Amino acid sequence: MTQHDEGKEKLGKIEIAPEVIEVITAIATQEVEGVAELKSTFAEGVVEKLGRKNYSKGVKVEITDEGIMIDIFVMVDFGVSIPKVGVEIQNHVRKQLETMASLEPKSIDVHITGVQFSEQTE
Repeated sequence: MTQHDEGKEKLGKIEIAPEVIEVITAIATQEVEGVAELKSTFAEGVVEKLGRKNYSKGVKVEITDEGIMIDIFVMVDFGVSIPKVGVEIQNHVRKQLETMASLEPKSIDVHITGVQFSEQTE
C-alpha cells in the first residue's frame, strides 16, 4: 500500500494491507469518547454469528489512484454532541494512521447510524 524511503539504503518496499487500515481505524474510533459502537454490515454480522471476531466492523476502506477513502459507521451515546464526536473520530483516526502507518487518508467520512440510550438500573 505504501512505500517508505527512510534510511540511506533502499531495501525494498513496505506494503500495508487495507485490512490493517480498517483495524487501526476501528480501534481508533472506539477510543473516542461518545462512541457507543461501530455498526456492522449484514455480511459482517453473519461472520460474527459464525464465531469469528471482526476487528474492522463498521469500517470500509477504499484505495484508489486518488488516495485512501475511509467510511466509518457508528452509533453514538445519547446526549453527546454528534458533530463534535464526528470531528473527534476524524481527527483521532487521521492521527493514528499517520503515527502507526505513515498514511494520510484523502477522506474520512463518519456516518452516524443511531443513538444508543444507556440502561438505567434502579
